[in-house]
Amino acid sequence: MARSPNLSRRGFIMSVMTFAGSIMGIVVGLPVIGFLISPALNVTKSDAWVPVGKLDSYPVGVPTPFSFTRTKVNGWEKTVNSISVFVLRDATDKVRVFSSVCTHLGCRVTFHKDSNEFICPCHDAHFNKDGGVVSGPPPRPLDQYESKVENGALLIHVIQS
Repeated sequence: MARSPNLSRRGFIMSVMTFAGSIMGIVVGLPVIGFLISPALNVTKSDAWVPVGKLDSYPVGVPTPFSFTRTKVNGWEKTVNSISVFVLRDATDKVRVFSSVCTHLGCRVTFHKDSNEFICPCHDAHFNKDGGVVSGPPPRPLDQYESKVENGALLIHVIQS
């Protein structure tokens, strides 16, 4: 017995149901896949002016420590970073903001008033009050943040990648 080239009722219904099921699967599946993958593909870079207080609260000629935290969301990961800086104000209200991270291996420096230097305890690195290398292994001076004063408030420019 020869098969008819015509599609049977059962074959037609199976074809229509397969097509409709495939379309519904694509319509539901693509947004779900996009939702699951998109956070991993987003690369964020945060760039902000962070207020660090009134300019008058920083004494003239003495590097003053200031710490704050920044929250960064990268995909599903949420990271809170603590950032420490030293604010140095001169008599003309010119301000320089130094990172407290040693440029040698990333240890934290502290300012010692008796020697008028920043000292890194890890490898005995010494930086002068202006952030320049005095002695030790650091390859460059302390990093500086861009700063500005608006309405008497000091702001620093923080970029995190």
